[in-house]
Amino acid sequence: MLLSIITVAFRNFDGVKKTYASLAHLAQAQDIAFEWIVVDGGSADGTAEFLENLNGQYHLRFVSEKDNGIYDAMNKGIKMADGHFALFLNSGDILHPESVDVIRQLAQKKDNAMYIGDALLDFGDGSKIRRSAKSGWYIYHSLPASHQAIFFPVSGLKTYPYDLQYKVSSDYALAARMFKAGYPFKRLHGLVSEFSMGGVSTSNNLELCRDARDVQRKILHVPGFWAQLSYLLRLRTTGKAKALYNKA
Repeated sequence: MLLSIITVAFRNFDGVKKTYASLAHLAQAQDIAFEWIVVDGGSADGTAEFLENLNGQYHLRFVSEKDNGIYDAMNKGIKMADGHFALFLNSGDILHPESVDVIRQLAQKKDNAMYIGDALLDFGDGSKIRRSAKSGWYIYHSLPASHQAIFFPVSGLKTYPYDLQYKVSSDYALAARMFKAGYPFKRLHGLVSEFSMGGVSTSNNLELCRDARDVQRKILHVPGFWAQLSYLLRLRTTGKAKALYNKA
């Protein structure tokens, strides 16, 4: 199977339905084999009943049980994944219609690399900004693409799962570890996903910046001066993103 789409949810029934609806774009492409894995944190909002009634559509498998936070839930999804690549779309995130063409590009790739595309950032006031994927070297400052636009090789995820010590930037730590272990970033062309800027990294930008600096020093071995400069730059850009979202 080519792709495992992993969705983490907690008390977000409407978001799960929104993500589910967006998968229809991919399901119409009969040449692409994918599965949908949902890890719900034991929500009592109808999520489990909704998923049960889908009767395995899109090769759906799900669990609904308590976990130790978003990254612990993602690790559960990784253990369940049978695809060659995995894409993380949390509840409320959606596949962009262009993603079908992007995933067809992915289907031609057999090597163990992190393939990255573009994403749309929704600020909640009707305005959306495209975040285009950057060169792989950008990992020394930040993720070169939005987390929701990175296709991770599942073999790498099972070897380097999310580190729960990082509360808001474990995605950055994971990608950094895989990069240092020999999984390069390679570019795909087109929009993969669309998501709201109201996530944990938007609302916790100071902790995010501190965690990222820690990742740079401990995993990427960035010199202290450059890590501090990156910290200041990140603090500025995430602060602007937070201000834009709060304004909406």
